[in-house]
Amino acid sequence: MYSTLQMIHSYWAYLVLAMIIIASLNALTKFFGKKEFHAIDFRISLFTLIVTHIQILIGLVLYFISPLGLKNISNNGMGGLDSFGRLLAVEHPFIGILAVTLITIGYSKHKKKLTSTPKFKVLAIFYTLGLILVLTRIPWSNWF
Repeated sequence: MYSTLQMIHSYWAYLVLAMIIIASLNALTKFFGKKEFHAIDFRISLFTLIVTHIQILIGLVLYFISPLGLKNISNNGMGGLDSFGRLLAVEHPFIGILAVTLITIGYSKHKKKLTSTPKFKVLAIFYTLGLILVLTRIPWSNWF
């Protein structure tokens, strides 16, 4: 079960990263271009929200069953973790939760705005912050 979930989490991350990039670029270009908010913009932001939430749920399950997550901290203590162990056991999950929280806040706040420019502004800010956080804590050595 662990290896299957880890594989799903790893491959799903490509979709998550692609969607956050698409949603951020969509919001930024339409905000600066003063475009109108359409149904496709709503769908892009919603789909991004959904795939990030699925990723964080898979990641949380992995955190508790993986030897590299909570078990690593329990066995070695925080002081016994090397930099890669700390990345997987502490930084990656924490930043992932924080990024998904920002994306969720951005999605919720954009729905309360009545016109296009404020909608795109909120989405651009929160989704781009989420993207930056995700990019900082991807374990790049495992990806390629």
